[in-house]
Amino acid sequence: MDEDLERMTREELIDEAKRLRQGIREHRDCSGHDLCWHHPALWALLPDKTDPVPVVPEWPEFIKGCIKYRQSLDEQAPNAPRSNESYDE
Repeated sequence: MDEDLERMTREELIDEAKRLRQGIREHRDCSGHDLCWHHPALWALLPDKTDPVPVVPEWPEFIKGCIKYRQSLDEQAPNAPRSNESYDE
């Protein structure tokens, strides 16, 4: 699956590492309502091109997951700034 790395020069490997780091940073730096989105751009950094269709939970189960995720932020980042910013499309 990662045979392409074996054929890369040192410079190409450095460029690839920088590209992947940038993608990870963009994902890491999501904040606010952007935390809730599906991030296919992150998966697009991989050389194996697929278009996976996620299994999407039904609404009640999906909302339970959102609540659980938000609770985990209280536990894992209790001192993170909070916002009352509403979601606008």
